[in-house]
Amino acid sequence: MTETTQTQTTSADGTRPRSPEFKLAMDAMRGLRQDLLHDPFAYRPLPQMRVDGPLTRLLPARLREKAVWAPHAVVVATGLLTLLISLVGNGGNGGEDVLQLTTGLIALGAILLTLVRPIGAFWVSCAATPVTAVLGSSSTDWPWLPGSFATHLVVLTVVALRTRPRTAAWMWAVTAGYGFVAEVFFGSGHYYSTNTLPFLFVSALALLLVTVWHVRHEAARKVTAQQTVTAHERSKRTLLEERTTIARELHDVVAHHMSVVAIQAEAAPYRVENPPPELEYAFAVIRENAVIALSELRRVLGVVRAEDYEAPDAPQPTLADLDRLLENVRDTGLEVEKAVTGAVRELPQGVELSAYRIVQEALSNSLRHAPGAAAKVEISYVLGGLGLRIVNGPATGLVKPSPGAGHGITGMRERVTMLEGEMTAGTTDDGGYEVAVFLPVQADAPTEDSE
Repeated sequence: MTETTQTQTTSADGTRPRSPEFKLAMDAMRGLRQDLLHDPFAYRPLPQMRVDGPLTRLLPARLREKAVWAPHAVVVATGLLTLLISLVGNGGNGGEDVLQLTTGLIALGAILLTLVRPIGAFWVSCAATPVTAVLGSSSTDWPWLPGSFATHLVVLTVVALRTRPRTAAWMWAVTAGYGFVAEVFFGSGHYYSTNTLPFLFVSALALLLVTVWHVRHEAARKVTAQQTVTAHERSKRTLLEERTTIARELHDVVAHHMSVVAIQAEAAPYRVENPPPELEYAFAVIRENAVIALSELRRVLGVVRAEDYEAPDAPQPTLADLDRLLENVRDTGLEVEKAVTGAVRELPQGVELSAYRIVQEALSNSLRHAPGAAAKVEISYVLGGLGLRIVNGPATGLVKPSPGAGHGITGMRERVTMLEGEMTAGTTDDGGYEVAVFLPVQADAPTEDSE
């Protein structure tokens, strides 16, 4: 029975399984080695402070250049203050000034070391505490003389700010261990009071504040990262939605023209009396290819249609319908003017549709982001293409502008890129907004298929 029990409590490799307490202790020792004992004097200089915050942006340029060293200046100033505390409060054997200066320089050195080797500064401060206590033995405080109290508290706070909460917990635990050992074994006799508990209480409060700052900073960082990812995904989704819309419109435009080609090819032989067989065959081939192309177009582009999407019954809008659009916009309260230059001519339907949509979206942005402002639409028929310019003034009146995500600009750029055009968009000198577009059109580009 005993042998069976021993066999059951032995692991596969012949050793007894470790207890949960033992595993916890081993994990704790592993964490201590990683945080405080592994390369404690590694060179880790304190980085410069970022100056892109809401307050630092208000500083003049010269002050912003110097503000990056603000954390270093604070640490140095704290070290000088601790040096003063050590000179005044530590005392020395026989009141010798050289001992007071020595303890003060030790305190200053430990604090300055946090700028380049933070973990090493903690161990230097721990080692300097008993040295300072011996040199300043006339003090009634044990084991933390005033200078050691201030020095170690500053070192703990600075190192905790530069590391992580687990490291701060280990430093506090090591400090507590030193304090209790010093009180138990060396605190009796002529020392009137011990101050380990007050020091541990004050340092715990300081480290708790630092930990809260770490947690808040990490949470803010994660929120910012998540917002960045969300904005990126929203932009991608908007881009895909806009491309889907463009693909649908292209499907409608191209399908219409291919249907016209097929119908005209089928009806053409009947318009000629006694057409030759070669002509009939040619029109039959044209119609067959048009039908095949139309089927392939519907198969490929039709996948972007949603199940509830229905093709519009009315023809797609063109620049000829722009006056109706402007009337609708004027009814909403936007003062808009239209100016046309150049020889007005009929353009390919894809260009006409894209130009109409760009003007429509630009005016919609004016309504949302610049309520009360006046707008102007300029259409230029030039050699080689079509120029568009939509400009509005700054917002006026009592209506607040909509915060908008700027997806309209993305859609306009997609349309311009699809037609291999050029587009610029940005604020004007008077605080308004301007959209300038050029859509190229080949000189021999077909417009509308004639019957």
